[in-house]
Amino acid sequence: MNQHFSDNRKIDPTKGTHLDDGTPNDADRIEIGPTRLAFAEWEAAGLELPNLAEMRRFRWKRLTQHIVDRGYGGLLMFDPLNIRYATDTTNMQLWNTHNPFRAVLLCADGHMVIWDYKNAPFLSNFNPLVKEVRGGASMYYFAKGDKIDETADSFIADVEDIMREHAGTNKRIAVDKIMIPGYRALIAAGFEVEEGEEVTERARSVKGPDEIKAMRCASHACEASMYVMEDFARANVPLGNTSEDDVWAVLHAENIKRGGEWIETRLLASGQRTNPWFQECGPRTTRNNEIIAFDTDLIGSYGICVDISRTWWIGDQKPRPDMIDAMKHSVEHIMTNMEMIRPGVRIEDLSRNTHKLHDKFQAQKYGCLMHGVGLCDEWPMVAYPDKMIPGAFDHELEAGMTICVEVLAGEVGGDFSIKLEDQVLVTEDGYENLTQYPFDPALMGEG
Repeated sequence: MNQHFSDNRKIDPTKGTHLDDGTPNDADRIEIGPTRLAFAEWEAAGLELPNLAEMRRFRWKRLTQHIVDRGYGGLLMFDPLNIRYATDTTNMQLWNTHNPFRAVLLCADGHMVIWDYKNAPFLSNFNPLVKEVRGGASMYYFAKGDKIDETADSFIADVEDIMREHAGTNKRIAVDKIMIPGYRALIAAGFEVEEGEEVTERARSVKGPDEIKAMRCASHACEASMYVMEDFARANVPLGNTSEDDVWAVLHAENIKRGGEWIETRLLASGQRTNPWFQECGPRTTRNNEIIAFDTDLIGSYGICVDISRTWWIGDQKPRPDMIDAMKHSVEHIMTNMEMIRPGVRIEDLSRNTHKLHDKFQAQKYGCLMHGVGLCDEWPMVAYPDKMIPGAFDHELEAGMTICVEVLAGEVGGDFSIKLEDQVLVTEDGYENLTQYPFDPALMGEG
């Protein structure tokens, strides 16, 4: 059985009025965040907590500088994760992804305004970088019906007033995701609309010191949750009464117990359902002497994404030789590719110089060999050579980027796949693998 830390102590009262991450030590704060269990595990692991005020200020300054560098008057954001990056506030994140009721305007002078749900104007009170809270950004049909154009006109009039005060005559505005009536109202008001996702993705790609501390904490919490899930699987799968959903539910529960937020996919499969990959987990009964593979895609503590994959052999027999060969080849693939990571390396060269998968795995290889990660999967995406679009990612890696390196090895018509993925920090002189979770020893031929 795996060993992992568990501690239900209350927060140490000797820490004073505030915890080490700068949040109130009163168990009654507004913003969501880590739990007592997470704090205890991180303390036991010797992890340094982020200073959240400094993390928020770094993000705000970085985003503002990207606006200034492009000569824009402001950046208008609707994507919940861009709003999280800019303000560190949340409000029904998943519901907001398909009912966009929130918006943030960040002007070139740093003035930041949030439009929030009318009944929840208090959710950003903890962040002094948010200078105004307004309402009225809901421009979707469910909320406004056949009066949606009037709502859009009113909202854009607000935007225009704020921009006039804080950007003067500069009406170049970057926008990430906006409903069609809102876009039409911007154009009618004389705005020059620029691509906002390019701004936010590039700004988010380099992490500050406190973001990196937050990611270390989130990674530790994710892996602690994975150990509990693995223990559950190894204890229950051989009994023949455990479904894929039963196993996957453990990761969800343990993530929430540590102050994590949600999981973006359902990528856990067992046995022959691992091939082809991307079959979502379901009620299939997991069986003894089979593979279980999964991709966490987990939004964890501090809203940080921890996107790592592992494949386990569950059983009292040894895995087949072809499974072991595929596992070893997969480990060689991601570890060899990881060695290319350092500042100054061109993203296209990562594609050109990738470790070559066996021919038998080419047809079903993963959609990318690397991608950025932060609040979710982020820019850049590193394609395999045969999928690379010249010029699409003609940029260099920078220190402070965090990159996921992954592989999928499964033959067409096969009865299993191997899925692996590690999360890596680009350092000043190379890289650091943030993922500590071991590869399954049985599939590595060590069992």
